[in-house]
Amino acid sequence: MNSDISIYEHLGGAGKLRKLVEVFYSKVQAHPRLGPLFPTDIVPVMDKQYRFLTQFFGGPQLYSELYGQPMMRARHMHVPITEERSKEWLACMEEALEETGVEESLRLLILHRLAGPARHFVNMPEEQD
Repeated sequence: MNSDISIYEHLGGAGKLRKLVEVFYSKVQAHPRLGPLFPTDIVPVMDKQYRFLTQFFGGPQLYSELYGQPMMRARHMHVPITEERSKEWLACMEEALEETGVEESLRLLILHRLAGPARHFVNMPEEQD
């Protein structure tokens, strides 16, 4: 993999990233613990995620141009994110990456890149059963 090319470019740009986001959110919505955290109308969430990932992966600054600085942890504080949910979110992304045909080395790089922010979003302890 060429390190001079952004993750965004390695993914294939806008079309491939939009497809990834669509597949990812179909998995999130179907997930018994993640789905209820999201609104029924998922389209605005998908658009924000597409814009954020475009920017996060080295593409155009679509998120900041529309919403300002990402400050993603602060934007997610109202959502109860446990360590387990963080891992489940990453697992959904891994499945979406595989399903959309992202090659293994790029998949691993993307998951590594997303793992730090996913852990950073944790804002509550695990639920007690």
